[in-house]
Amino acid sequence: MKPDTHPDYHPVVFRDASTGTQFLTRSTVHSDKTVDWSDGNTYPLVIVEVSSDSHPFWTGEQRLLDTAGRVEKFKRRYANGYR
Repeated sequence: MKPDTHPDYHPVVFRDASTGTQFLTRSTVHSDKTVDWSDGNTYPLVIVEVSSDSHPFWTGEQRLLDTAGRVEKFKRRYANGYR
């Protein structure tokens, strides 16, 4: 491999902003924030908005969509035919 062509791949802790769940993995992302992990080491901390711990697909929570409102809006917009 050529030197200095690949980004630094290092351990990083990701924290879900809504649930607070943290997990340690490897990534090329950098952060100024750090966290002390249970193994006694300090790792960079990256806060994410959504992870598998809070995403509706993985948690089984359903989101209600206003499909009736969307259909009515579509019908009003194109009631006179396409433009």
